[in-house]
Order: sequence, then C-alpha cells, then structure tokens
Amino acid sequence: MAFTVSDEILGTFVPIAVYWIYSGIYVVLGDLENYRLHTKAEEDVKNIVSKWTVFKGVLVQQAFQIAVSLLLFTVIRDDSGIAKPQPSLLVIAVQFLVAMVVLDTWQYFIHRYMHINKFLYKHIHSKHHTLVVPYAFGALYNHPLEGLLLDTIGGALSFLVSGMTPRTGIFFFSFATIKTVDDHCGLWLPGNLLHVFFSNNSAYHDVHHQLYGSKYNFSQPFFVMWDKILGTYMAYSLEKRKEGGFEARPIKD
Repeated sequence: MAFTVSDEILGTFVPIAVYWIYSGIYVVLGDLENYRLHTKAEEDVKNIVSKWTVFKGVLVQQAFQIAVSLLLFTVIRDDSGIAKPQPSLLVIAVQFLVAMVVLDTWQYFIHRYMHINKFLYKHIHSKHHTLVVPYAFGALYNHPLEGLLLDTIGGALSFLVSGMTPRTGIFFFSFATIKTVDDHCGLWLPGNLLHVFFSNNSAYHDVHHQLYGSKYNFSQPFFVMWDKILGTYMAYSLEKRKEGGFEARPIKD
C-alpha cells in the first residue's frame, strides 16, 4: 500500500521546513558585508539576545503554529476522505491576493496596537525588537502570545476568508514564510525579485526596527497600503556606506 501524506499535514510542516531552509541559505552565504544594511559590529552590539536564544524562541513559536494548524484542519476536515478539488489557476490567483490582503490587514492593526499599548509593547512585542539589527532566522522571534495572535491566527483567517484549499495553502504559506524571512534578512542583495515586486522589503522593515522608525512602517509582510492610508509610512533612501554595505535613511518632509 502506497504511503501518502495529506495536504493538511504538508500545509502544516512544509512552511516550517521552508523557513529553516531559506533562512539557512542566508546563514551559508555568510556576512556579505557589501550588502548588509548594518555592519556586523552593529549587530553584535545592538542585539541584546543571543542567536541560540533566538533559535529556541522560534522553535517554540513554530510548535504553537503546528498545534493551531492541526486543530484548524481537524475542525474543517471533510470526513468523506475525498480531497477538495483544486479550482482554476485564475481562482487560485484571486485567493492568493485575498489571503495577502487579509493577512496584511490583520497584521498591520495588531502590530500597530502592540506599539500603541505600552503594556503589550513592554511585555510582549519588545521581545521581537531586541533584534535591532534583524537577520533571517530571527524573523519569527516573538513572544509566544504575539506569534499566536499575529502570525498563527492571522494565517488561519487568511486561509478561511480566501476559501483556498489545503493544497493551495501549502504554496501560500510557504511564500508568506519566504517573504517574512527575506524582510528580516538584513541584506540588500542585487537581483532579489522580492525587492522588485514588493516595496515592503528588508530595507522598509529595517526602518521599523530602528528607534526613529518604531512608530512607522508597521505593514507586513506584503504591501505598504495601510501605512500609506493611515499616515504611518516612513519613506527612506538607500545609501551606500563608505565602509561597505547600505543604510536605509529616513527621508524627512
């Protein structure tokens, strides 16, 4: 008898594998000083948490992610055992777009509120901002409650509202994972297609991680529309540093 793995199981675990594979590529690439948004010295001084602690913290969040995903698929599962047929490519494209907008909307408002509410920022969201200089595998380094509210529940809502199948979800959440990791990679690499198609990118999010930008650029992971609509958009210019690499500098009105 052939061994098969359900789309629900793949949709739960493939994005996690993608997270570590994609962030691992950045680790293998090394420091790449000529493309960094901060120097290695800045990373060592400004980040007040060790990479081992970050690694363990991400694993904790992913454990919550697995639990919620499996629970969701158990609740919505069709007991007939017949897989839901895949719609046309056009419908899938629309579902992708809807899911992106839903996820962005949820994350913008929850993320922004965690900055506005001093208690939530101090006890919950500040954990993510201990990485003043972001790096790839620290993308999901959050307080478990934040990870649950911002990422896991946001992902579940985007899946349910868009009406996508579990098979489509495999690709959507893998793409969202790649985008989130890339936004935190701390590098500005030439030829990065994500920078071509999305203005919400590693430099845009790096501005938010700095003290001067902590009340701006809340949008993640795809578009910048809510920042522009609600006046929290901080424009920046990407300047070359003399010692190598780049710096995202805010543009003052």
